[in-house]
Amino acid sequence: MESTNDKLIVALDSKEILESKNLVSKLKTKVSFYKIGLRTFVVDGFNLVDEIKDYGKKVFLDLKLYDIKSTIQETVARISEHNIDFLTVNGDPSVVRAALDGKKNKKMKILAVTFLTNQNRNDLDLSLIKNGNIDELVTERACNAFLAGADGVICSPLEANLIRKKNQFSDKIIVTPGIRLDKSDAGDQKRVSTPSKAIRAGADYIVVGRPIWNAKDPILAVNDILKDMCI
Repeated sequence: MESTNDKLIVALDSKEILESKNLVSKLKTKVSFYKIGLRTFVVDGFNLVDEIKDYGKKVFLDLKLYDIKSTIQETVARISEHNIDFLTVNGDPSVVRAALDGKKNKKMKILAVTFLTNQNRNDLDLSLIKNGNIDELVTERACNAFLAGADGVICSPLEANLIRKKNQFSDKIIVTPGIRLDKSDAGDQKRVSTPSKAIRAGADYIVVGRPIWNAKDPILAVNDILKDMCI
């Protein structure tokens, strides 16, 4: 059974690789799971991934892949040669299936992105997404990804409970970004919640970036988040 510490994923979203490495070094006794997003990955490729794995930590590669079938298959095949734990792809069922076909490392989990946590109904309208409440659309998108074979989904904490209630998918992984201890500090995020509420809603893992990055004392920030998760 995983501890509370294992449920916290720290996002390494700085374009300065040294900053990311320094944060990992500071937190390595507290944090076992790190997310590497596009901004960091395009600067350093797999070097930071490999360094984190050398520490014995887990890596979530958040690339949100979206392309034609053959490109997804070949890209995921190359990525799976590395010891990645989680990889994100677009929630389109065809993309999910292509990613599953491409992966060589059976331990790597394919997570489908539903909608970004900085999107609301107005954003979906501009993208010509069909009518409906965003929580209902996220749940439907998650279920379609699960039916395509996704190991889990990325959603905001506000939808985690609805997805978790789908009993046929009770074994699937739910990862929630958009986590803030103080919701007044949401930044560009539009669908946010606290660590404890996300876990109670059914999230298996929470992703936290800026509240740790911007803290004067990142270790204290992590401790506060872990404390809240235990409530």
